Amino acid sequence: MPAFITPRSGVRLAAATCTVSLAALVVAPAAVAAPPGLIDPIRDAAPNAVVQLQPMGTYQTGIYDQGAAEIVQAFGDRVFQVNAAKGAIDVLDVSNPASPRLSFTIASEDGIANSVAIRSDGLGVVALEPAQEKTLPGRLMFFDATSQGQAILGEVTVGALPDMVTFSDDGRYAVVANEGEPSEDFAVDPEGSVGVVSLPQELAAPAQTDVSTADFHAFEGDELPDGVRIFGPAPHGDDLPVSRNLEPEYVTTSGTTAYVALQENNTIAVVDLPSATVTDLLPLGAKDWGTVPLDASDRDPEDAPRVNLETYPGLFGLFMPDGLHSYEVDGETYLVTANEGDMREWGDFVGGDRVKNLADAGHGSVCASLAESTHDAQLGRLEVALDMGFDAEAGCYRELYAYGARSFSIFDTAGQLVFDSGADFERITAALSESTDLVFNAGHDNNEVENRSDAKGVEPENLVIGELEGRTYAFIGFERLSGVIIYDITDPTAPVYESYLNNREFTTNLGDEYEALEDAGASDAERAALVNQVGDLGPEGLDFVPAAASPNGEPLLVVGNEVTGTTTIHTISVESGTVEPVDVPFTDVEGTSFEESIQWLYGSGVTAGYTDGTFRPQQYVKRLEMAGFLYRYAGEEFEAGSGDVFTDIPAGHSWAEEVGWAKANGITSGYTDGRFGSQEMITRGQMAAFLQSYAQNVYGVGMDFQAPAESPFADVAAGGAFYGPITWLESTGITGGFGDETFRASKSTTRGEMAAFLERLDAYLAEQAS
Repeated sequence: MPAFITPRSGVRLAAATCTVSLAALVVAPAAVAAPPGLIDPIRDAAPNAVVQLQPMGTYQTGIYDQGAAEIVQAFGDRVFQVNAAKGAIDVLDVSNPASPRLSFTIASEDGIANSVAIRSDGLGVVALEPAQEKTLPGRLMFFDATSQGQAILGEVTVGALPDMVTFSDDGRYAVVANEGEPSEDFAVDPEGSVGVVSLPQELAAPAQTDVSTADFHAFEGDELPDGVRIFGPAPHGDDLPVSRNLEPEYVTTSGTTAYVALQENNTIAVVDLPSATVTDLLPLGAKDWGTVPLDASDRDPEDAPRVNLETYPGLFGLFMPDGLHSYEVDGETYLVTANEGDMREWGDFVGGDRVKNLADAGHGSVCASLAESTHDAQLGRLEVALDMGFDAEAGCYRELYAYGARSFSIFDTAGQLVFDSGADFERITAALSESTDLVFNAGHDNNEVENRSDAKGVEPENLVIGELEGRTYAFIGFERLSGVIIYDITDPTAPVYESYLNNREFTTNLGDEYEALEDAGASDAERAALVNQVGDLGPEGLDFVPAAASPNGEPLLVVGNEVTGTTTIHTISVESGTVEPVDVPFTDVEGTSFEESIQWLYGSGVTAGYTDGTFRPQQYVKRLEMAGFLYRYAGEEFEAGSGDVFTDIPAGHSWAEEVGWAKANGITSGYTDGRFGSQEMITRGQMAAFLQSYAQNVYGVGMDFQAPAESPFADVAAGGAFYGPITWLESTGITGGFGDETFRASKSTTRGEMAAFLERLDAYLAEQAS
């Protein structure tokens, strides 16, 4: 798990003020179903992956970029989906999952549906935003999900802009995130709040007296915890500025507690349901892009961008999750987040800007430590928050904070980070872009290479959790690139990548071609035919259907895609049984450029790889893992002792022996603040320093090396950071850098590169010994 800064240790529904006429049940004609096989999906799977997706059937609206399929909720042989183009709920018949069809539509005369949820007995609820003005109170509309007739049971009024609704685990409460977004001109900013509605046991609607509101009044002024992001205009002055700034986005429940994502505020709120009280705010902190690589530019270089995952010291990513779910392991609750990120833009207020524009736009320049990274090919085009990282005393941005973390994370209920997927999403899709038609960091309406690199990458929007054969899995949707990625999260501290499927074709630039049809006066049918041919773009909502609740007896994943207005039902294949032993050391190295080095590493006893028979040559190496590789390569024994090795490697730590050995032999002295940086990915520059120190201090060679006056690499300045170790590495023949005469010292080192470095170091040391 990469290093992070942590300051402290769906379904979208709506509700409103005045109750107007009850919603009508609108019967619609038969729906359009897409036969399987129209799209040849792009797939990837880890060696010995157990869980994979297969598209089975699709319901197509033919509506482009109007959110015609957003939040989805399966119940029996139906799927209830939010159709934002109608502002209503479409009810699909999925008794045959291969051919879903529209049965009817649930709509309100003066409300816009944002979210839907269904209790196990069939009590349904829809969150309704007022059609006239979103800053007014919203409504929750309750209905009978088992009925074919007039199914509306009643309504209650809740807070402004209910954005997501769900039921508590025991079905006693409906919980709604009232986002309270400001008006379009930011003249009005209602309070954000969480509605808690006590429900009858029978299939019936609650009364207005059953509605309670968990507000944020207790966190005004000095009561606000450090790290909760409050920013932007305060149009109401001193009247509850914190409560108006906080914007609840998504809700998950565990027992009698709700956890609510406040996306723009980069915080999770904790709500006690029986008392309808917000008991805590958990700031999520930021991800350190100085230790985890990302592709931050769509112009690296201009007109011919290439995949370029790099680390940038001083750059951080705000987690800012949209989707949020919870699960339990050994009696402990964990929160799983899809770290999308979001910029606030209302009226004249824009919360962020590109790095290269900061000074010219009057926000302030970047400090000298970041100045060399402001070119378009680096951080220049990346969008960052204006309210964070500015050093007022120095008059410049000392740190930069980008939107989102391009990952999924697992937190405990105290807000402590347990796991983050690091650079996995960009690493996996970058590899697919080389072997398939997938376009790296494409947008959800275009096929432009790296179109989203300067924003939020693939944009993990939402997720759902499901259990299969005793193991727990997270299914995460990529809003921009599209597709669903699966991780085994049974162990919350060590999730394992399973597979990825993208049911999209990358030959049609949908946005441009749709606009051309509109300009040419094409009919609705012609435009719908174009939309329907490209597959699934922009997954917004996901629902897991266990086999016991599935209409065909198989586990299913339902995905609503907002850009193409498609709802696709995937069957989930689960390969049971044990993994057969392999004749070769690893199943994933044959044909790779580092195959021989990895085989040497295995034969030398330095590594046995992973228990699933893989080596994972493209995975990045952590600093503590590098200490372990060198320790095993040296073949020495070391007693760590009873004291702390570093502040993050305390006595008794599982890596205390390896890191303690590296420290005792002068291979590393850690950071000046006493840390080792155990979970950080080791950069190529740091790797060079580790290897030089090993050769000198353990083997006693290279002691008289003098760094040259002129650098052998175009991107390594003479006398700069790691200049001595890098030039020593080049002088020994261990590396000659890349073909463009660069060394890329800040790039994280992969396991394959590490194997090659160690093999060449071994040859060098053997030569010196002879």
